[in-house]
Order: sequence, then structure tokens, then C-alpha cells
Amino acid sequence: MQMIIINMGILVAGFVLLIEGADFFVKGASTIARKFGVPQIVIGLTVVAMGTSAPEAAVSIAAAISGNADITIGNVVGSNIMNIFVILGITALVAPIAIDRSTVKVDIPFMLGVSILLIPLGLTGEIVLRWEGLLLLTIFAAYMIYLFRQAFKASNKSDDTRPTYGQGSRWMFLWTVVGLAMIVLGSKCIIYSASEIALELGVSQRMIALTIVAFGTSLPELVTSVTAARRGNPGLAIGNIVGSNLFNILFVTGLTAVITPIAFQHAFIIDSAIAAFAALLLWLFALKSGRLGRIGGAVMLVCYAAYFAFILFLK
Repeated sequence: MQMIIINMGILVAGFVLLIEGADFFVKGASTIARKFGVPQIVIGLTVVAMGTSAPEAAVSIAAAISGNADITIGNVVGSNIMNIFVILGITALVAPIAIDRSTVKVDIPFMLGVSILLIPLGLTGEIVLRWEGLLLLTIFAAYMIYLFRQAFKASNKSDDTRPTYGQGSRWMFLWTVVGLAMIVLGSKCIIYSASEIALELGVSQRMIALTIVAFGTSLPELVTSVTAARRGNPGLAIGNIVGSNLFNILFVTGLTAVITPIAFQHAFIIDSAIAAFAALLLWLFALKSGRLGRIGGAVMLVCYAAYFAFILFLK
């Protein structure tokens, strides 16, 4: 019992490091982007989305290297499910989320396609191979090229180009580096403590990855999305979540597989299918009304409650 309490403390400390580290990273990197004249739309869809997904990247890569393969895929899939069902659900309850046409026509369908693409990787065998990781990274690079081209064509120059976090480039780079260091350290704390808690309680690493670790690494997305909604800019939540989910599957899974082939348990195919269903449900709401309102948010939360009950009682 004493070891469980100690490991719970380490787990909480890891979450704190992840959240604060992601906050430092996003603010520092965003300020650097603004200082060098990168359009705000590019910052939102790339720097912010990738910054809030940095915990998933750090946890998954650290898990693969340390041999905890269950956490690698489980964290990515679990986080993607939580991003749509829980984070967008809560955000929509705070304020209805407007979704523009380009997101409905391109970004959300692309996220759906990528989510479906993850399923065959589990069907082909128990391991995601390096060439499959390279394929995911190639798709990610192609999408980033498209995104930058579209962003620079569609966006207007922002009047707000002044740094808002620290003074000068030296401080901005410092905060970014400190944030990344905190993310890496926090991920190691979570990997260690989650594995130890699972061992002590007889709970599978898969269950820990799909719930506790997934929620902890999704907290930056939750904070960012809810804050955006409360400040009257709920549309940022969609870009953050869509970008984060794409980053999780294409970059995190791809890079991890390139570093070392990662296990893909057959049971994760069901979870991957649910992640694809979550993307489909979001797309249907967007097609119908061009927004995710409070009713849609409530439906998302109910779906996650049903999913959580499924993995808790039926698996």
C-alpha cells in the first residue's frame, strides 16, 4: 500500500510537469512564431496542436524505448478518443464550437481517414514495423506542406506581432527548452509510476494507458480548448484537437515505430475503431450544422461514458 501511495505521488508529479511543461512550450514557441512573422492560423494548427500533443509524443517514445509497448499504442488511441469525446464534449458545453468549411471538407475527413488507416496496421500483425512508421511520417509531412500552403493563402497578416511571453528571443527559446525538458521528465515519471501501479493492483498496462495516462497527457488539450471557448474563440478548439489527433497517429506512432518497432495488440483494434467512430461522429455534427453545440457535446460525453464502461467491465 505504501508503494502505491508513493507511485501515485510520482504520477501526480509527472502530470504536473507535463501540463506546466506543455504550457511553457506552447507559449514560448508561439511567441517565437509571432516574432518571426508566422501567421496566427499556422501557429494554431501547428505549434499549439503539436505543443499540446508533446506529452503523448514523449510518453509514447519513452514507453517504446523502455519496452512498455502497451502504453505506446494505448496512449495514442486513448488520447484521440478522449480528445474528441471528452475535451470537445466539455468545450462544447462551455460554448458552442463553430467549424469553418475548410475544416469540414478537408481536415476532419482527413483525420477520419488517418484514424481508419491505423486499424489495418493492427490487422497485418502484432507489430508496427519501421516501414509502416515511415509511411505515417510521409503522410504527416505531405499534410503539413498542404496546411502551410493553404494557411498562407487564406490568412491575413496579424496586427499583433509583439512578443507576449518574456523579453527577447533569448527568453523565448529558454521557455521553450525548459518546457520540453519538463515534458520529457514528466513522461518518464508517468511511465514508471503507471507501470508500477498496474503491477501492484494487478491491472493491465493497457487499461492504465487507455485511461489514466491518456487523460493525463490530454490535459494540455483540455486546458487549451476550454480556455479558448471561455475567451470567445471556441473555433480554436477544433484546430487544436484535429491537429493533435493527426499528430498523435502520424508523427507520434510513426516516429516511435521508426525508432523501434512497437507492439500493436489485437485488442487495440477495437479501440482504434472507436477512435475512428469518434472522428466520424464529429464530422456528422459538422456536416449537419457547421458547429458542435451543447447537445453534440453532451452526446460526446455520453459516448465516452459508454466506452469507459465497456473497457472497465467487458474487457
